[in-house]
Amino acid sequence: MSTQRPGLGRHGLDWILMGSVLVLTFLGALLVWSATSERDSLTGGDPTAFLRKTLVNVAIGLVLMVMVLATDHRWVRILAPFVYVGSLVGLVLVLVMGSTINGSKSWVQLGGMSIQPSEFAKLAVIIGMSLFVAERFEGRSRRQVGTGEVIGMLVIAGLPAGLILLQPDMGTTLVLAATVFGVLSVAGAPPKWLLGLFAGGLLGATVAIRLHVLKQYQIDRFLAFLNPDLDPRGAGYNVEQARTAVGNGGWFGQGLFHGSQTRSGFVPEQQTDFIFTVAGEELGLIGAGILIGLICLIVWRALVISRESRDIFGRAAAAGIACWFAFQAFQNIGMCMGIMPVTGVPLPFVSYGGSSMFAGMLAVGLLQNIHLRGAPALPTRFSPARVFTTR
Repeated sequence: MSTQRPGLGRHGLDWILMGSVLVLTFLGALLVWSATSERDSLTGGDPTAFLRKTLVNVAIGLVLMVMVLATDHRWVRILAPFVYVGSLVGLVLVLVMGSTINGSKSWVQLGGMSIQPSEFAKLAVIIGMSLFVAERFEGRSRRQVGTGEVIGMLVIAGLPAGLILLQPDMGTTLVLAATVFGVLSVAGAPPKWLLGLFAGGLLGATVAIRLHVLKQYQIDRFLAFLNPDLDPRGAGYNVEQARTAVGNGGWFGQGLFHGSQTRSGFVPEQQTDFIFTVAGEELGLIGAGILIGLICLIVWRALVISRESRDIFGRAAAAGIACWFAFQAFQNIGMCMGIMPVTGVPLPFVSYGGSSMFAGMLAVGLLQNIHLRGAPALPTRFSPARVFTTR
């Protein structure tokens, strides 16, 4: 009888993960093309401009993914500290010489290309935290995560998070917080720490609002989320137009390149933050459901890879990537549906943007790298990932 694990081909790659990513990027390229083909102010009169740029981003991302999955896992861990330090340098450069777009100073111009270091910081934090806990426990009899380990991981996450808050980029900060929470959980942080961090996050958000730490446009976005009719031509405009576009789709949509809201250009930033509205309007509930299903497949495979990893680094890193993709997708789709505030985070593998695509593909490469070297782990007390029993 064959002992081949689900999702594996003869070469050992997780083909369910790979196939889901490829189909999702192909669908994303079509949606970006549809969102921009009629907008001459963006394309300069070339309806295929963003399609070509997206395909180039996907090609570069695939090369980066192959480089990571083909790298010996020992080198992945050796290079991890340099990746982390590099992300900090990039975030500092943003504050020093970055460009401000939509109220957030998040981009660095390199020639004719814009780089968003905060996208790479998500992966750097996951790798940094996972390596820290692995170095503390692998090869040692003591496997109980204590206060020292939790504080160490929080410091690793806190440095880039603080720099991202200074931009300010609340969307990425929220995604980072969810990712950190996931890594801590799988690493075995005590429940009292997890509950304390959750309560502290809620308290910090309340204090930030009360003391007017947030920018006015961020407060306006939150108020518009609570009541879109409060400022329908201002902060609530995006939410109203996004909900209208999604509602226009019905079951089967108006057809690719035929969405009325999309053709008219009523939804701002539709190729990036509000790309899901194109799927909802032009592909309908069925098509948008397929898109969500592909994201769920990617998250599921990441969790399975986490469970089957034979070392702490792989378990924590794969689980962190799963939390990153899951929460960011929920945040992006939720703001298009009006159930989450507008924060400006891209939809993984779908939204237009080089930095987001490159970071996502690097993460998939790391997942495949962990998978290729990871036989099913022997059960140990230090394995909270054993709760992921779905194959």
